[in-house]
Order: sequence, then C-alpha cells, then structure tokens
Amino acid sequence: MTSLPRPAIDLSADEARRIALRAQGFLGVPDRRSGVRGVLRHLGAVQLDTISVLARSHELIAYARLGAVGRDTVEAAYWDGASPDAGNGDGKGKSKSPARPHAFEYWSHAACILPIEEWPHFAFRRRAYRTRPHWHHDLPDGAYDTVIKQLTAEGPLTATQLGGAKNKGEWWDWSDAKVAVERALMYGEVVCTERRSWKRVYDLAERAIPDTLLHDDLDDAECLRRLVRLAGQSLGVGTRADIADYHRIKGEQFDAVVADSGLVPVTVQGWDKPAWADPAALETAPRGRHRTTLLSPFDSLIWERARTERIFGFTHRLEAYVPKPKRIHGYFAMPVLAGGRLVGRVDPAREGSTLVAKQVSLDGAKAVPAVAQALREAATWVNCDSVRVERVDHPELVRALT
Repeated sequence: MTSLPRPAIDLSADEARRIALRAQGFLGVPDRRSGVRGVLRHLGAVQLDTISVLARSHELIAYARLGAVGRDTVEAAYWDGASPDAGNGDGKGKSKSPARPHAFEYWSHAACILPIEEWPHFAFRRRAYRTRPHWHHDLPDGAYDTVIKQLTAEGPLTATQLGGAKNKGEWWDWSDAKVAVERALMYGEVVCTERRSWKRVYDLAERAIPDTLLHDDLDDAECLRRLVRLAGQSLGVGTRADIADYHRIKGEQFDAVVADSGLVPVTVQGWDKPAWADPAALETAPRGRHRTTLLSPFDSLIWERARTERIFGFTHRLEAYVPKPKRIHGYFAMPVLAGGRLVGRVDPAREGSTLVAKQVSLDGAKAVPAVAQALREAATWVNCDSVRVERVDHPELVRALT
C-alpha cells in the first residue's frame, strides 16, 4: 500500500456503525418518494442471485429498506424503461421512441443491477475483458457476428430466442449462441436490460444505453476513482478491503485512486485497519428511526463477512451450499436487523399461505419482539396469513416468540 495521510477524524465504533446504517438506508425515514429506483441509485449496486425462498434477493433489498412494496412493483421499478423524450405526463406529445432502461445488469460485486448512470464507470472492466484470453468456451467462426446481427434485426432477445442457451451436456455446457452473447455482454457491445422469468434479456448497447452515457471515454483511473467514491458513499465508512470489495476492484487499484476520490481518512475505534469515510456522512450525526427487518444474505449491508463481524460483532455465513448435516443456522438463514443491531437469524420457508420459520436463532430474550415483528411483516409482504415457528435455538423462548 502507498503511504497514507494521517487521519484527522476519530470515530467510535458506534458512530461508524450508525454511519454505515444510514448510508445503507436503514437509519432515518425511508425515501419512499424515490422508491425502489432511489434505493438502487443510493446503493449503486443490488446483487442478483438465483435462490428464492421468500422472494429473490433483489426484491428483498428493496423490501428491507422500504417495507411492503409490491413484488411486481419492485421488479417493474428495476427494469421498466421510459422513453427518453416522453411527454409531460398528461398523455400528450408522447414520443414513439423505444424505451430506455433505468438500470442494467453487469459484473460488479457479483452479477448486479446497476443504475444506468454507472455504465461509463465500468469501461475499465469492459476493456479488461476484451484484452483477456477467452475463457474455456470456444466459438466457431461467425457465431459472434450471427448473434449481433440477430439482435440488430429482431430487438431484445433471451438466449433461448437466440437459438438456445444450452447444448445437451451439463448446465455449464452453453450453446454457441449463449457463449457469443455472454461474451458480447462482457465486452459491452450487448447489455442485459432485464430479467424475464429469470432469463437475461439482451439488447444492443447502442440501442439501450442513452447516447450521453454510451461511451468508454473514461480512462481506467477515472473509472476506478469514481467507483471508489461511490462505494465509499454507499458504505458511509469502510476499510480498503470494504470499499474495494463493493465493486470487486483490486486493492492496488484502490490504492492508486483513493487519494483523489474525495473520501476522508478516518480512524475507527476497534478497527485494526485504516479507514475512509464519505465526507457528507461526517457532516451530521446519524440519527433517526431504525428499520426492523429480515435481511437477505446478499444485502450490501452484510455481504462482506469480515465487515459484518467488525461492525456488528455478528458472524454470518450463507449455508445454502453447505451439506445439510453441517448447517448450523439453515439453508437461507436471514439475519434480523433491529435497533441498528443484528439480533438473530431466521431460516424461512413457505407452505401455502404459511410462512414457516424453520429455524430461529435469537440473541437472547430481548430479541423476541423484534424477530416476531420481522416475521409478521415478512409474512404479510409475501401474502402469507400465518407464521409457524418450528425450531428455536433457545427452546425456553419458543412460547414467547410464538
């Protein structure tokens, strides 16, 4: 690492925790007027994942911050576009120009929904993919051009519509069309404009991305500087590893730009690594109402285990890929946030109109009311009319929770 300036600001561990909560949208009045799109712009990245228990993770992200927003509303807010020169809302003067997306999917922290304004910031990654040797999939001559020509002629298409996503082998045995369109996606010639029945919908970037954003003019250093600044704003305060991990950039890339990012060096009580904060987050003390909610394991508040342990003293691991006999908290254990703390976990399931708490882990009796509230609200959101508690790690608290 390069030499660091002496931090001018000291934060207590509690101050850092509250700054992080406010930056992530869990402290203070939710911005309901901006809605789901406001959450996306505020976070800068919403991770996608195939697992769906109560709902898919990108739906849970909005729910955790805004409350019971309809799932269809959440999906539409992410993906439904608007004509770039639509009318004034009175039904008059509306253009017939094609809709432009508010968001796109690309590789950030993982596969993420990103605000459309961030397209230029990932030019560094698109360039890196173009100069990198192709992964193990080989393409026959002409396959790439065929996909581009088909998208040009027919408009947005899924891999199935492009000729099929798979060959006859295992799940990773992609068809030539799927390999080609994914390569074009990584290069930036094609963009994923939505998910339809969980399938990516591909379109030409030149058609889907607004002209003012459709460029790779930013050099790598400027892309990285902007992403570091945005990640710092979304986290509020973080270490080198925290901030670099947000969009999965390398530590040395962070080192090269952090001095020009506008983030402020700080020290945090109990943190053994240097930290940086968003200067706007330091201007006022973080106060306001705390959210009580279940969190997706892929929520950006907790997606980095070391940061979660450091801020909340809470060790969490997604056990979906752990053999069932070795699971401790359950397949999709969701941490419970209440009062700005992580007070327990719930491994949920659905049986008809019943939300089933298959396994509940509680941080003592004081956590019972918050976990009960989180379960009731989640049940209402997914149209369940009852909750059944199966197992609690403190058996003496089963009756109280029920």
